Amino acid sequence: MNMDEQDNLLDRVAGIFLRCFLLCYALLLLWFVLFLFAGNWAYSIQAGWFELSRHDFALVNYWGIAFTKICAIIFFLFPYLSIKLVLRKKRKNT
Repeated sequence: MNMDEQDNLLDRVAGIFLRCFLLCYALLLLWFVLFLFAGNWAYSIQAGWFELSRHDFALVNYWGIAFTKICAIIFFLFPYLSIKLVLRKKRKNT
């Protein structure tokens, strides 16, 4: 694999990481909107299955949103930025 093919591959992988990051944030936005507008409905379903108070239900959702956001940043945004920085430095040196 020559250097141009390697740069092209890294650029494609970076694009995949960016798309995954954006999809995770779309999921987070959907989760937040559903929790905001359909929270009572979701709580009534979950309370039938598990012994959850309203406070516990809210905590599970807030922690889930926070965990998903942190994972999206660590696993998708940081690798994307790292690849882009490496490619920029590589292009600057050539």
